[in-house]
Amino acid sequence: MSAQENKNFIRKYFKALSGNPKPPELVDQFVAEQPLKDHIATNEQAFPEYVMDVEQMIAEDDLVSVIARARGTQKGPFMGMPTTGKSFDVPMHITYRIEAGKIVDHWLVIDTLAFMQQLGFIPSPEGGD
Repeated sequence: MSAQENKNFIRKYFKALSGNPKPPELVDQFVAEQPLKDHIATNEQAFPEYVMDVEQMIAEDDLVSVIARARGTQKGPFMGMPTTGKSFDVPMHITYRIEAGKIVDHWLVIDTLAFMQQLGFIPSPEGGD
């Protein structure tokens, strides 16, 4: 697929998953890589119907890089931590490698400190944002 076709594929993937339930049969339509499937399932259990808002997308060859915001509300345990009912809204950058019409690899960077502070697992600095 061309870089533009890969961008269109990732747009379709975000539209299908963002803000919606993410059952395995839906995820399987887009993702071949097991670690990403596991990541989605884990996060969907803790943050049902979490949202990813695309801010910018760049593609070259089989790679699509997305700058986005991830947001949701914790409604289940996460990484051994109890449910807080708190919401998060953090920046993220994810790059996907696409092969034969599916995601076969990904690299994710997210503002983990802000994520953990917003959920109340790490205290925010006094008077900080």
